[in-house]
Amino acid sequence: MSTPATTRPTRDLTVLALTTVVVVWASAFVGIRALAGAFDPAALTLGRLLVGAAALTLIARPWRHRLPRGRTLALTVAYGVVWFGVYNVALNAAEVSLDAGTTALIVNIGPLLIALGAGLFLGEGFPRPLVLGLAVAFSGVAVIALSTRESAEVGADGVLLAVGAALAYAAGALLQKPTLRTVRPAFSTWLGCSIGALACLPFGPRLVEQVADASVGEVAWLVYLGVLPTAVGFVAWSYAIERLSAGTVASTTYLVPATAIVISWILLAEVPAPLAFVGGALCLAGVAITRWRPRTRTPAPA
Repeated sequence: MSTPATTRPTRDLTVLALTTVVVVWASAFVGIRALAGAFDPAALTLGRLLVGAAALTLIARPWRHRLPRGRTLALTVAYGVVWFGVYNVALNAAEVSLDAGTTALIVNIGPLLIALGAGLFLGEGFPRPLVLGLAVAFSGVAVIALSTRESAEVGADGVLLAVGAALAYAAGALLQKPTLRTVRPAFSTWLGCSIGALACLPFGPRLVEQVADASVGEVAWLVYLGVLPTAVGFVAWSYAIERLSAGTVASTTYLVPATAIVISWILLAEVPAPLAFVGGALCLAGVAITRWRPRTRTPAPA
């Protein structure tokens, strides 16, 4: 008697995707800070999105997909403008006066806003591990903020811009989530990046002037921001949020500030205070709690 053939399960790469998101998005804060004197916020956004769209064309192969229609198309245009356009301009402008670590800390109120919005508008509710994990991770962010408060030169305008970036970040993630029911993650990212680039095209002449005046290293940072944090990072984000709840994926990005501080320590010689490592540990613990699921016991045979 032959045994039935078993189908090979699809490999779950959500942990790898979330790890990629944390590392490359953390490095983006450092790259933006390094380019603050070479590009203005809008030109930097356009340059990053143009490079990202070109890289995503190779990854997503958009000619193999159909454009979304109706409500899905409207949501796609909305998150393309809000997340890829408005978010990046506000973030770049914030880092003109804020260091990379402080900006990452402020922007990462975004995951809390996403979790709240997903519970209210996407019907994901507020499971106990998510609420507890968010509270622990947010306390870690607060500890990191306390550890850097004395050394960080925080400008009021920069703080407001970073808060605006967090709002755009949360709105963009919530707008994208429903579209992933019918649009593949890589194609969804290509659409958002391309729409954001189109919205920023009026800043093209300034980008051309500033690229001509930039050093080779600064242009390399610009290309890096487009390829890894934009193309690879957003594809990994879309892959994860397609498979997990928006609140769970968003809570993982609480690791971004701690990672950004370490990278800026290495590349920009910004030494974090010892208390920042305590905050980082709390962030890790919070993320672990949000991913915890109780084991269901199988009843013993009679």
